[in-house]
Order: sequence, then C-alpha cells, then structure tokens
Amino acid sequence: MIEWNKHSLLDLRELNKEEIEMVLETAKSLKEVSLREVKKVPALRGKTVVLLFFESSTRTRTSFELAAKRLSADTINIAVNNSAMSKGESVLDTARNLEAMNVDMIVVRHACAGVPNLLAQNLKTSIVNAGDGCREHPTQALLDLFTIKEKLGRIEGLKVGIVGDILHSRVARSNIMGFTKLGAEVTVCGPSTLMPPGIESTGVKVTYNVLELIEQCDVLMVLRIQQERQRDKYLPSIREYARMFGINKEKLRHAKKDILIMHPGPTNRGVELSAEVADGEYSVILDQVANGLAIRMAVLYLLLGTHGKAPAGE
Repeated sequence: MIEWNKHSLLDLRELNKEEIEMVLETAKSLKEVSLREVKKVPALRGKTVVLLFFESSTRTRTSFELAAKRLSADTINIAVNNSAMSKGESVLDTARNLEAMNVDMIVVRHACAGVPNLLAQNLKTSIVNAGDGCREHPTQALLDLFTIKEKLGRIEGLKVGIVGDILHSRVARSNIMGFTKLGAEVTVCGPSTLMPPGIESTGVKVTYNVLELIEQCDVLMVLRIQQERQRDKYLPSIREYARMFGINKEKLRHAKKDILIMHPGPTNRGVELSAEVADGEYSVILDQVANGLAIRMAVLYLLLGTHGKAPAGE
C-alpha cells in the first residue's frame, strides 16, 4: 500500500486512485470499532478537532464529531451565530485565532465555494472540507464509494446513474470525480435547466430520460432538490419534477434486480424518492450514514495520526 502524505482533504481532485483506495481500506479496518462494546480507540488521543459549520448539518457534523471521539480526539463545536463572526470577524481571522490555540484540525462547511482552500492556503492546521457551496463534498463521495464496494464488491466496470439537481450538487461533482477515477461508467440525468453546460467534459454521459437511466444502472444515486441554492426558477413546480424525475416503485420496475438506491440526505420524501423506495429493499441510505462514520474516522486517522501506517493493534 502507498504511503499517505496528505495534510488536508479539500476535494477528490487531489487524490489519485491509490489514495482513494487507501481511505476505503482504512475505513474498512476502522468500521469494526463502532461494533465494539467500548466504541473507542486511542489513535488520536491528545489531538483537537474543531467543527466550523456555517450551514445546517445533521449527518455530516455528527459523524465527524463521533469519528473524532471514537479515535479519542477532543472536539470543539463552534456556534457561528454566537461567535465573533457575528460581530464582523472574517472566516480567515476566526480560523487563525483557532489555530493560535494549537488545534490540530478544522473541519469546515461553508455556503461559499473555495473557503476550505482559502483556509488551507493560509493556515498550517489540517483542513477538511465538509462541503463548500456547489463545489465539492469529498467525504460524502468517499462514503458512497465505500458503500458500493461493500455491497457489490467493486467499483470498476459498474454503471452508475446520478439523477436530480446536478447543477447545484457538490455531492454529484465529488462523486463523478471518485467514480471515474475508480473506473465506473457514470451517466447523469435531470431537467435540462439543472444540467451544467459542458458536463460531458468530466467523462460522464448525459440523458434526460430517467427510465432509460434506470434500465442500465447498477447503482442509482438520487440527489436532493436544493431549493436553498436556487436563486432563480429552474423548475415549473416541485410536483412536475417529482412526476418526471422522482424515483418510485413503478419506475423501478425497469431496474436490475440488484440495483442499489442511494441518497446523500436529507431526503424530500415524495419528491426525489417515494417513501416505499427510500425504505425499500434496494435502498442503502442508512448504510451510507453508518459508513460515513467509518470514512470520517479514516480521514481523521490518516491526516492526523498515522503517517501512512495501517490501523493495527488498537
């Protein structure tokens, strides 16, 4: 296995195939920690991880915090609305003040693309991107890759469909990067108004026919309609979107018998997915949540604790 030499995780562009696979293998080793009676190992004892979230989050924030605690790191949650930023302090100045307290890592989520990169360029502290605007969400893509490999045994050669709001989705961008690097064939689908111009240049195929997509897929990733990122009217109505692109049991009659249905959450039931599909036999949504903890443990472990060594004997 290659040696890990990354100091921060900002996007999947900076990871090659071998490095992605190293994260997945490390997560596989660490996942069993959460199955123990005492769910903790001392790998990051003495390290401090700050969670700096400027956007609402349940799954990502909680799994990063749990990941740090299960590796015995100390965690600090910054309540942005009650911090000095509410008095006009810049994001960079806030991060510099945190660094002055000798924290080891800042996990940041921000509505503006590029904020994690800005911090990484100006701080020595490790930075992890927990989602920046519409740009990237690398740990979400890693947990999706991990879930698929766990369920199907491979990534290479699989046909993966991503359906929904491609234009505003940082999850789609990170997943396209990860899937293509590991050899999957990716097709994106959604309303033409929510399809980025020139997306074919990333190595994906494009279709506007959701039934055609479902028929060919081994994995179908369904994206949330991100109304909070849409400043203009991209859709006639949510009802129209659900009729055309929402995934329900009737549409899945055209699917392969072992198709995986994924969703990064939170799910708008009855819009992107019907309740019977979200809770049905093909859904691996809760597996994604569980695997998110293992992936974030692996990321913290590799960035802060190991210098590329495998997690053994803990």
